[in-house]
Amino acid sequence: MYSCVVDPVTALAGVDDSRLIAPIAPGAGPFQACDMSYTACMSNSPTVSPPHAAVVPVPRLENDFYDWDARHAAKCRAAAAGNHDLVFIGDSITHLFEGDPAWPGRGEQVWAEFYGHHKVLNLGYGWDRTQNVLWRLAHGEFANQAPRLVVLLIGTNNLAGTPNCIASTPEQTVEGIQMVCTTIAAAAPVAHILLMAVLPRGTPQEQARPDIRRINQQLEAFARAATQMTYLDIGPRFLDPSGNIPLALMDDLCHPTAAGYRIWAQAIEPIVRRHVCSGCNV
Repeated sequence: MYSCVVDPVTALAGVDDSRLIAPIAPGAGPFQACDMSYTACMSNSPTVSPPHAAVVPVPRLENDFYDWDARHAAKCRAAAAGNHDLVFIGDSITHLFEGDPAWPGRGEQVWAEFYGHHKVLNLGYGWDRTQNVLWRLAHGEFANQAPRLVVLLIGTNNLAGTPNCIASTPEQTVEGIQMVCTTIAAAAPVAHILLMAVLPRGTPQEQARPDIRRINQQLEAFARAATQMTYLDIGPRFLDPSGNIPLALMDDLCHPTAAGYRIWAQAIEPIVRRHVCSGCNV
């Protein structure tokens, strides 16, 4: 486990990682980002933030349902094995789109149906924040990749503070997402980025809802001013008229069910078709 307390100036200057990571006391139990209530996460967060944690690249911060280090090693091997035309980047929502043996029955069947015929790489990791994505992109997972399309969905975990890392504000989260986009564009200039709006989570009464709306408003403006980027908000498709999330689409009010993943796949299929292939599933 690692602490988020680092110097962002030296981190972004490329100082050796071993100088940027502070071990924390062992014994903290595993967390699952979306299974904890947002309010509880926030109430446990320190009130003073280290300088802009959302943009400081760090490796694993939290334990979750899988082995983070083993997944990172496997994804680095996959990147080294050859180019992928389609790359998904994100947190557990993206992770479970591809499926994981430790949490079956999510998106794996939809993934196989829509993307089984593609050269596709899933770089989603449970509990990851923007700072984890930045570290992973710089440490082999995106090496030598020139995808035609990158689908990016990240940011919801930045809003949740834990003993290992302080919560980011919506504005800090947006800056972290912007830095991820900049990193992708620099590494793969030919790639088109499909920037997904952060999905709704929890109940309408939770603070996460207005925070996510603030993030998405800023992401939409950012994407509108960018080149080679499309912004897509499918959040309304996961809400009923009262603003509640049907359990049939997100049974824990955060992670899509198979039906929820089908909504995502169908929504982005025209963009995948345009940038990656012809003759894709509809």
